Amino acid sequence: MTPTPISIKSVESERDVSTKFVSVPNAANNTCMYCGRFVFFAQMFHQFFMLQFENTHKKSALKGQLPIFNKKAKTANATNGVLLNGKHNEQCDDEKDEPLLRPNDRRFVIFPIEYEDIWIMYKKAEASFWTVEEVDLSKDLSDWNKLNKNEKHFISYVLAFFAASDGIVNENLAEKFIREVQVTEARCFYGFQIAIENVHSEMYSLLIDTYISDPEERYFLFNAIETVPCVQKKARWAMNWTASEEATFAERLIAFAAVEGIFFSGSFAAIFWLKKRGLMPGLTFSNELISRDEGLHCDFACLLFQYVNNKPSEERVKEIIKEAVVIEQEFLTDALPVELIGINSRLMKQYIEYVADRLVMELGFSKIYHSLNPFDFMEQISLEGKTNFFEKRVGEYQKSGVMSNKMEQKFDLHADF
Repeated sequence: MTPTPISIKSVESERDVSTKFVSVPNAANNTCMYCGRFVFFAQMFHQFFMLQFENTHKKSALKGQLPIFNKKAKTANATNGVLLNGKHNEQCDDEKDEPLLRPNDRRFVIFPIEYEDIWIMYKKAEASFWTVEEVDLSKDLSDWNKLNKNEKHFISYVLAFFAASDGIVNENLAEKFIREVQVTEARCFYGFQIAIENVHSEMYSLLIDTYISDPEERYFLFNAIETVPCVQKKARWAMNWTASEEATFAERLIAFAAVEGIFFSGSFAAIFWLKKRGLMPGLTFSNELISRDEGLHCDFACLLFQYVNNKPSEERVKEIIKEAVVIEQEFLTDALPVELIGINSRLMKQYIEYVADRLVMELGFSKIYHSLNPFDFMEQISLEGKTNFFEKRVGEYQKSGVMSNKMEQKFDLHADF
């Protein structure tokens, strides 16, 4: 039955019309005007919902099927092979047997440890935790004022990208990885990574807030994803991977290893170039801590990739890496010229290729570019992981006792005082 248009002129007219659809309790005739209207619209909404529900099932019955309610889909585990819209997801078929994504009823309990190497990575992340309050920026402002206009422009844009990029990484972790991966040890790492990425984002925001006094410029940099085209391009590339319904877990794992291992590397190098000049100790120290963290995150992605059964082809892996290299080289040489701070753009391109080769090799494939590291000042902080930050810590910074074994933590009352 199609309801006729209603002109609400009185409570009585509403009651008359409403009885065409459902019976109204006698008590409703004694209600006030506003209560009567509420009852009337509630009844109209109920009638409309029931008609829609009946029509849906009638159409489904004509097609010989009923709507699919997939209980497993609620777990956000992309291994069941069925999408909520009824379409078949071919990628999910390939990921059904992935050990990292396989449904795990014990994922809420940590012990006993099943993946020792993944757990060790988590403990390294835990040992390296720091906060922005531990970074001294008191001497940075005087150094900032010594920089020329081009140097200030460059550093501002680098910080603008960093301030937003950690939020993008966290978006992927929260929306995708931590929901898909069912291995408890890996979920522990991702949970801690989200926390430290928040620290990174706060640190970069604090740096912008400290160096930039003009409110309009500060707003411009805080909204760099919308206001700065070269930052927007990098951000869009990363966010497209998070939003992709076609990409496999393995492809997204590689893409975000590229974000943290390639997209960040050129900017890290630019900031460390300032350290070589003895400038801005607060910025450069925070950069040491953050570059170490991001190196660990990149290494963790490579470790998880070893557990992937259905790996993409070498050609596909290198295609993803090369896309990231092109975007980063453009960011540092074309859109945001490194010549502004006196760095040779050709050498910067070479450095990006060098970092990309290290990442590809860590993923288990051959080099793409065969480029050497052109920057001697990057030897101790490059993302290849030559420096063991957990034996000789950057800034001698490590949470006490976290990486120690049980014997080292033994308490002795017989020490000399």
